[in-house]
Amino acid sequence: MLKQQLQLKLAQKLSPQQIQLMKLVQLPTLAFEQRVKQELEENPALESGVEESSYEEDVFADEFDNSQEDYEDREIIEASDINVDEYLSDDEIPEYRLHTNNYSDDDADYDIPYKAEVSFHQSLLNQLNTFRLTDLQRDIAEFLVGSINDNGYIRRELTDITDDLAFTQNIYTDVETVEKVLRSVIFQLDPAGVGARNLQECLLIQLERKNHTLSVLTAIDILKNNFDLFSKKHYEKLTQKYSISEENLKKVIAEIERLNPKPGYSEEMRTEQIIPDFTIRENEGELELLLNGRNAPELHVSKDYIDLLETYKDSKNKSGQKEAVLFIKQKLDAARWFIDAVKQRQHTLYITMNAIMIRQKEYFLTGDETKLKPLILKDIAEMVDMDVSTISRVASSKYVNTPYGTKLIKEFFSEGIKNEVGEDISTHEVKDFLQTIIDGEDKKKPYPDDQLTLIMKEKGYPIARRTVAKYREQLGIPVARLRKELD
Repeated sequence: MLKQQLQLKLAQKLSPQQIQLMKLVQLPTLAFEQRVKQELEENPALESGVEESSYEEDVFADEFDNSQEDYEDREIIEASDINVDEYLSDDEIPEYRLHTNNYSDDDADYDIPYKAEVSFHQSLLNQLNTFRLTDLQRDIAEFLVGSINDNGYIRRELTDITDDLAFTQNIYTDVETVEKVLRSVIFQLDPAGVGARNLQECLLIQLERKNHTLSVLTAIDILKNNFDLFSKKHYEKLTQKYSISEENLKKVIAEIERLNPKPGYSEEMRTEQIIPDFTIRENEGELELLLNGRNAPELHVSKDYIDLLETYKDSKNKSGQKEAVLFIKQKLDAARWFIDAVKQRQHTLYITMNAIMIRQKEYFLTGDETKLKPLILKDIAEMVDMDVSTISRVASSKYVNTPYGTKLIKEFFSEGIKNEVGEDISTHEVKDFLQTIIDGEDKKKPYPDDQLTLIMKEKGYPIARRTVAKYREQLGIPVARLRKELD
């Protein structure tokens, strides 16, 4: 049975200007510069550079507002049945008002361009030209190169690769042929170890290319036949099994430690230039916060477009006026919205970073990470009277240049715990102390997590064993058994 009913509900919708502001706030400096450049190219009513003295920004705003009112009130528009005010009505919002300034609503991120260079996989394909290969071997080799991940490994089974060659490339072969190409071609590419299917194979490929000294030969044998004992650091069993001294075993381990466990990683890395959004300086015990000038471009509304609107206001030509006026006013509105959004972005960035600087003043004065206070996004949001999501956008992608290095802003946020005297301390301080304990332990008998927990409690940090394990993992420190070393 069909029925009709009325329902009232409250809903909040973001205006295009708010969406535009949020997108600008989250952009780092380089991406913001690209965004400004794009807007300048797309909107002829927006100009950069120092504005002429006779046309200050507030004058532009007043002149533009007055020109709209005067033009909309003229009888010539009414006589032609053209109501320019329609595009500002609440009932019919024009399409351009529903878009955020000439770019898609889905475009949240703007990629920072990198310099042109040969990619990791392309460099591997180029090396194939140094081999004498049949057409079948080359096709298989190229497919294998395409199966190598960023770390330099092939993580797929050769049977699956063989099936893919048949189904996707119409190349019919067998696993034995694929493995022969893998070993005779891919394993010979640089960097050494690329194309391996696991860590053990990766290390062995690199050792095979070294001069076969006694230490290297022993290392090869250990990795081939006793990899499990080595990976678990059962050094006493290895010395007994190979009848070698601890000193000789240390030489063998040193050979293995020089190898690269991720042969593709170093090749694939891209060096991205970091441009700090803020600079904090210390001057006679006081802190000074500066916003990067590249975040504050000189933008103003085009005088020519304002004059053009005036021309249409005085024009007696009725045909085609509505479309022209709509276009001009659209561009002028978009320019003013963008300028306002840029100014609001500058204000948001500055007051947010200023609040963080005030809260973490002791750290910025001393550089001592143990001075970092517990801080969450909500704390800063309450200080500056903004939404937590806005603070998150500022903190997640912005950098600040301090006397102690360039830091990502979100590094100044951390949870807190209470010590034995009830004082709030940052997790940074707890992690630093845990790192200090582990650095000073006897590497022949490293502390297990239970013992680390007891030591932390004795020093005034009452945290649970699972918390110790979590912080240890976040610091990239392995368990006690894997921290064990020989003398």
